[in-house]
Amino acid sequence: MDAFVTRRPQKRKTSDDFAVESHEESTDIKLAILASLHPDIEQEMLLDILLAHDGDVQATSNTLKSPSTPRSVKKTANNRIAGQTSLRAFAIDPSSGEPSPKKPKILSKKGQTLHLYDPQDISEHTPCTIIHNFLPAHEANELLSELLEESKTFQKASFKLFDNIVSSPHTSGFYVGSQKELQEQKDDYHYNGGRISVGFCSHFPGSATFIDSYRIVQDVRTLTPKLEAVRGRVQETVNSAIEEHIRTHHGGQKPRHQPSEPWCANVAFVNCYNGPQESVGWHTDQLTYLGPRPTIASLSLGVTREFRLRRISSFLPSSTSDNPDPNLQGQVSLPLPHNSLLIMHSTTQEEWKHSVSPSPTLTPHPVSGNIRINITYRHYRSAFHPKYTPKCHCGVPGVLRVVTNDTKQANGERERKENRGRYFYMCHAGNVPDPTKKKCGWFLWGDFDQDGNPRGLNMANQSKPR
Repeated sequence: MDAFVTRRPQKRKTSDDFAVESHEESTDIKLAILASLHPDIEQEMLLDILLAHDGDVQATSNTLKSPSTPRSVKKTANNRIAGQTSLRAFAIDPSSGEPSPKKPKILSKKGQTLHLYDPQDISEHTPCTIIHNFLPAHEANELLSELLEESKTFQKASFKLFDNIVSSPHTSGFYVGSQKELQEQKDDYHYNGGRISVGFCSHFPGSATFIDSYRIVQDVRTLTPKLEAVRGRVQETVNSAIEEHIRTHHGGQKPRHQPSEPWCANVAFVNCYNGPQESVGWHTDQLTYLGPRPTIASLSLGVTREFRLRRISSFLPSSTSDNPDPNLQGQVSLPLPHNSLLIMHSTTQEEWKHSVSPSPTLTPHPVSGNIRINITYRHYRSAFHPKYTPKCHCGVPGVLRVVTNDTKQANGERERKENRGRYFYMCHAGNVPDPTKKKCGWFLWGDFDQDGNPRGLNMANQSKPR
């Protein structure tokens, strides 16, 4: 009892003491500590600043003590977060004499969606570059009006999915530069295993009755005057952005297989999303005519929609470790407003998937209302013209893909890891919207040089992967 009475009272812990002790705690505990220390700051902002400081509670608390830190997050009438300032706003000013926080490798969390708005944040945490207000306002509105009129005759593409014939959840049109290119698209190019057919084609899902069972329904047109006028500006901007991205993200050395030739916007897919429920699910764009490591430029017009990205698991930074970080599988969401140009750089199609999700609500655009028009300019490379594409046993040009999943291989784990990122051709005839068409099982490894140009195909191994 005497020992208890005479013991010196413990020193009361300060906020800094709590911050130091909590460095190794879970995110929930860290947020609880920060909420108790800074009760006037909303939970969403606490999480944003904590992530910006790589989970360091003490650094977060120091930033929150700064008079310049905003005290709340602006909300809309229905209590949704209306916007987010740049994550860089929460970094410690180097001129203050305090060390800058460690830059987090990734901010997304498994099961959660990280919303990014600032162009520099988007550049740092995704494989994309975004340019807002890309065109002069009147040009953007004129292009939107022209394509709204064009979209009235767009069609939904049909394709086979798990032996069922389905249609895309939005309409689209396909544009090329000249009548000669248009005729080439009809005669030589294959999409989903079939040739393009201009105009409408009536068929009955589940039936073998088609006007032409070897052709896919797709609308192809020559570029409109305004699409043609914008093309050169997109091309110049994309080539400058590619150089900058290589310098800032790859140490000045382009990724293997990324083309060295200038990027040329020689085709354009125009998608129309009419209303909040029209969307497109998780996917990567086909590489067959683009080649490895392609760059794609996406110009958004009309109502703002949410564009989402997530890494393919095989390409997670820690996918080769025994205990990969599950938070690396989180989604990143980018709002794409009217007149914004999103450049998807060379690692996007092979290492990430993207989607446009349905939206519960939309704020109508003054010109298009609830309609979003999306133009994706692409570079169809001459080295990947259909005359060079290997054909399967069905006589159909194969589709080019990249190994992304840990499929079971005969030689064990070593072979599985080595095959990640390898390119291969496979039969695509089974994707024709005809219930009678089946894949022949043909498979061929691709072989490409440092610039992604074909340098011969490995004819020794044409077996179907196990």
